[in-house]
Amino acid sequence: MKIAVYAGTFDPITNGHLDIARRAACLFDRIIIAVARENYKNTLFSLEERCQLVSQAVADLPTIAVEPFDGLLVDFCRSQGATSIIRGLRAVSDFDKEFQMALLNRRLNGGIETVFLMSDAKYLYISSSVIRNSAVLGGDIQDLVPPCVAEALKKKLAK
Repeated sequence: MKIAVYAGTFDPITNGHLDIARRAACLFDRIIIAVARENYKNTLFSLEERCQLVSQAVADLPTIAVEPFDGLLVDFCRSQGATSIIRGLRAVSDFDKEFQMALLNRRLNGGIETVFLMSDAKYLYISSSVIRNSAVLGGDIQDLVPPCVAEALKKKLAK
């Protein structure tokens, strides 16, 4: 069984993330969306909330599981029996950073390959931080995130 890990903060998960996950699910037998506990970012949603939102967003995809993780991604991959890391790329600037991480991960664990998937053009400008900032300022993000995320953002920001 070919298992791949798609890791990130997912604060929140966007339609761009889901596009990558859906396409990766066609390439692998099982995808684990690994939600990072320690991410050195100020997250809007807690780890539990992020895992719940991701789980709701992929509920219709039976070959995708959601797990929290901390520590080195390659160690998490090894513990899950994964042979690949999925990374989405939007622009050349993403590639530069991701290329460095892929080389480091290969150095740390040569048995894990990084697979890059290009973002669909309609999601090139979407990132979690853009979504959060737009939502804070009252922007309409309905078409950019799953419905469960749009609702969670509305509730979170109303507090």
